[in-house]
Amino acid sequence: MKDYKKKLINILAVILGNAILALGVVAFVVPAGIPMGGATGVGIALNHFWGVRISIVVFLMNSFILLIAWFVIQKIPGITNITDNIFLAAIYGGVLIGLSMAVVVRVGGSTGGTDAIGMILNKKTSLSVGTGVYLADVVVLGMQAVFSDMEQILYAILVVILTTIVMNKMIPNGKTSMQVMIISKEYRKIQKKILREIEAGVTLFQIQTGCAGEYQQGVMCVIPRHKLFALKEMVCATDPNAFLTITQINEVNGQGFTRERVEYNELRYDAEESDIPAINAPVY
Repeated sequence: MKDYKKKLINILAVILGNAILALGVVAFVVPAGIPMGGATGVGIALNHFWGVRISIVVFLMNSFILLIAWFVIQKIPGITNITDNIFLAAIYGGVLIGLSMAVVVRVGGSTGGTDAIGMILNKKTSLSVGTGVYLADVVVLGMQAVFSDMEQILYAILVVILTTIVMNKMIPNGKTSMQVMIISKEYRKIQKKILREIEAGVTLFQIQTGCAGEYQQGVMCVIPRHKLFALKEMVCATDPNAFLTITQINEVNGQGFTRERVEYNELRYDAEESDIPAINAPVY
């Protein structure tokens, strides 16, 4: 039951994020004529050159959820006439778009636009998701620069900058990592899955429970922010009673971060779970 509840919450978060994105685009960016990045930006460019409907491009490049949110929000009375001030439209549009992407990315989803590129760049480099989105949007804005005046382009850059700032505030940047401490009787399974599925290093440490005085093993790992959601889902699926503490750390030095990561299959341990070493409880 808990798994279904979590999945429902994640789905609702993705729907909410896409709805916020549609609100920002429909209510502020498009009515003000501001060029923008992402799938909508591509749609604007294709619409200008070849007359392709923006909604069709958004449908093809984005998720089905975003398409629904787009049309539902667009039918709200007066939604496209909230303001005729292009500066206010740029501010509110940028903030809402950044908020929408952050909501979706935090639960491991994507709006189907340039945030997906940002997530890939964050995984492969030290760039934050927001900065990756910024770089991708700059390329898309270049497509629209040929038919937009300079003032519109300047406002579009403002939208992209605000989007990046909001995303970086809500999602820690690429250099920020998360330290996760896990206490579970299923520590062996969790240890194996972190090494193979999460593709992260792991450290075992000896603990003694305060109530029963039992000796157990704790599991500690340091991972990039984008892997946190997958790690939490894996731990909860393996042991719903596991105890987790999560700490944000600002800098990590060592293998897998400042030095090249050694793949699990390059290690001397075989693939069998029984070959993964465990810490033995001390003898008194």
